[in-house]
Amino acid sequence: MSDFMLPDIGEGIVECEVVEWHVAEGDVIEEDQPVVEVMTDKALVEITAPEAGRVTRLYVQKGEIAKVHAPLFGYVAEGEADEGQPAAVPEATSDDTGAAAQAPGATVDQGTADQAPSPERPASDASEAAPEEERAEPGRGPYGRIPVAPAVRRLLREHDLDPETVPGSGRQGRVLKEDVLRYLEEGGPDVRAAEGIAVADAGSRQEIRVEPLRGVRAVMARRMVEAASTIPHFQYGEEIDVTELLALRERLKPLAEAEGARLTLMPFFMKAMALAVREAPILNARLSDDESEIHYLASVNVGMAVDSRAGLLVPNVKGVEHRSLLSVAEEVGRLTEAARAGKVSQADLKGGTISISNIGALGGTYAAPIINAPEVAIVAIGKTQWLPRFDAEERVVKRAIMTVTWAGDHRIIDGGTIARFCNAWKGFLEAPETMLLHLG
Repeated sequence: MSDFMLPDIGEGIVECEVVEWHVAEGDVIEEDQPVVEVMTDKALVEITAPEAGRVTRLYVQKGEIAKVHAPLFGYVAEGEADEGQPAAVPEATSDDTGAAAQAPGATVDQGTADQAPSPERPASDASEAAPEEERAEPGRGPYGRIPVAPAVRRLLREHDLDPETVPGSGRQGRVLKEDVLRYLEEGGPDVRAAEGIAVADAGSRQEIRVEPLRGVRAVMARRMVEAASTIPHFQYGEEIDVTELLALRERLKPLAEAEGARLTLMPFFMKAMALAVREAPILNARLSDDESEIHYLASVNVGMAVDSRAGLLVPNVKGVEHRSLLSVAEEVGRLTEAARAGKVSQADLKGGTISISNIGALGGTYAAPIINAPEVAIVAIGKTQWLPRFDAEERVVKRAIMTVTWAGDHRIIDGGTIARFCNAWKGFLEAPETMLLHLG
């Protein structure tokens, strides 16, 4: 039997939380098959099987903390002897005086891997199976585990159920599929078991659900407190007429789709921002740690806040000033998909110089964003609304109006600077064809 050690994921990470096991003890695995998902303080990482074989032990349960270079799961490689036993057992015959004769009291259910002798017990100990079974606790198999077939384990995982909570009607307390379905029909798990540790309020019947703050959310909490308490924020709001931008996007969408890219408004926001930086390069700068120098950055790496399953992630598109609109759209699509799956790479999370939070995608109109340090500015984009406005002839017309709210680091940015920058950005978005004059 071999132990799979949790590898060094990088970035100085020494531990991570087990989010989901895709296999159970006794399951057969193939090489590169997803085995487990773990959450670091950066992102969700999927770990695959190093080779084909059978899982013999899960050292760390779901929700527990796994240590780097410590055993994560045990397995027997395909074709490898299981603790000294032959890899395959020949079918018994009338002349066979082998393993079957040595264990007259042992029975093995071929349909359930959980009831096979544990790889930690040699074949010579199989004769002890019957006495062990007699001493087993009610509802448990001879080796202390609740007998559950792999298919039933998957059903339990789908409904986030613990085998211990479902009364089993099979032999040795085995949990059958019918037991799980009946349990769900009768109301499912108790609130305490399903939602974590609950603390009863002595003054009422309400319950408080408690869960640990870990992974990306723990990092977000720490960084937001640090940014809000050390950076003097100030806000600047504006309205942008994106009627022409929406029309241009509709004309370009089929062309982008033909190239395999999904064209949203985000690539336009980013490209216009990279051009507006020329008017106010200090918005693409950062302050030194000792606050004695301003470092102007050569590349405009625009970050975008993504509400992922792991928590708030801000991957960034590198070198927006050198990319075409189509290239930015392709990168936005790739990063969004990776972030929502919690599998964005560390390289994509590093090196951002200015950020966008598109809160309007969820319906918000105004927001006061917190700067993603060490950056010095961030903009929150509100939803686009069709509102009445006066045109040049003072006629009331319907226009698409989008609200934006900037947050700047008041240590190096003042109101006039961010106003001039926003006016340049706004000009490119309200008359998107003007960006053609500046595209290199």
